[in-house]
Amino acid sequence: MTHFGKHIRSRREALRKQERRFSLRQVAQRIEVEPAYLSKIERGDVAPPSEATTLKLARDLGEDPDVLLALAGKVSSDLQEIIRKRPKLFADLIRKMKEAPDHAILKIVREVRDGEW
Repeated sequence: MTHFGKHIRSRREALRKQERRFSLRQVAQRIEVEPAYLSKIERGDVAPPSEATTLKLARDLGEDPDVLLALAGKVSSDLQEIIRKRPKLFADLIRKMKEAPDHAILKIVREVRDGEW
């Protein structure tokens, strides 16, 4: 079982304890895949699904889409496009931030978000 599959199954089963609508069949129906395919994803018998299906899963399970995509080994297409426009700058930025503590990264995010740059 992949980490992605374990995470999906764990989240779905936790939600199922609270609400019956999180059965494998019902989730599969809402995200428009076959129940057998969702079961294979959860068991890690197949690779994580496409970005579109992963985003549907995130919405249905109340997960952060970027976190779920990362667990699937993917980066959202909108982020890919942003990086493609300035590949050197973003590559340098990300590499420099690799060892930075979370609080330092959050400070930068807040400054950019709030227009303080």
